[in-house]
Amino acid sequence: MKLRPARKRFGQNFLHDANIISKILSSMAPSADDHFLEIGPGRGAITRPLSDAAGQVDVIEIDEDLADDLDKADWTDSINIHRGDALRFSYDSLLSSDEKAAGKKLRMAGNLPYNISTPLLFHILSYADIFRDIHVMLQKEVVQRMVATPDNKSYGRLTVALAARCHVESLFMIRPGSFRPAPKVDSAFTRLTPLPEPLISQEETPAFDLILREAFGKRRKQLANSLRDVLTAEQIQSVDIDPQLRAENLSVEQFVRLAQIATV
Repeated sequence: MKLRPARKRFGQNFLHDANIISKILSSMAPSADDHFLEIGPGRGAITRPLSDAAGQVDVIEIDEDLADDLDKADWTDSINIHRGDALRFSYDSLLSSDEKAAGKKLRMAGNLPYNISTPLLFHILSYADIFRDIHVMLQKEVVQRMVATPDNKSYGRLTVALAARCHVESLFMIRPGSFRPAPKVDSAFTRLTPLPEPLISQEETPAFDLILREAFGKRRKQLANSLRDVLTAEQIQSVDIDPQLRAENLSVEQFVRLAQIATV
């Protein structure tokens, strides 16, 4: 079958490196009891071995032609193909009523398009409680932001939003030559493991997300100024945080304390 060319509008870069594919499968260690979701299966480089090892695999593919190709492949009887946009997909719809009753959780694999990786991560975060773990390939710079620590220029809204809900690990780098066409940047394979108990409650989440947007949207300003529409300097001081600090100076736990007082 003739391979379809990559489409720029979907940010497609197809993985072909057998060593990297083996390393990815080894890192995820799929088993027959697992229900996997794969975002962006492309030509099926990971999908095929994953479907051999996992009990159930659902894939979301926005490119109708690629989805059609997967549908026609002789090895895809064991996967469920969903044609749609992962940014708008309701992931909890993939769990059956029996799986939900048994407390079963999904596992995720994906090669996230670099042009929508951050909004897609935030969408995935909104479903963190239904996932056992999330394994994704991303641009190296995005992963550096995900695992950054305070007082670092890479530390930002994404870092804190993830850390309040997940344990994040950068597992290994992937060079451009592992993809066709080769991207102009290095990639990284990453594991997110949702925390048994998120650092923020559902009730506190709106205030937490607002504080992150305001604080990091005006990251050069002191908290007293960047958060003036949310909290007063006195309120910030009341939870033992100096209002003269900037967003990049605060730990995840300090942002949680700000959200808690903003929720009261």
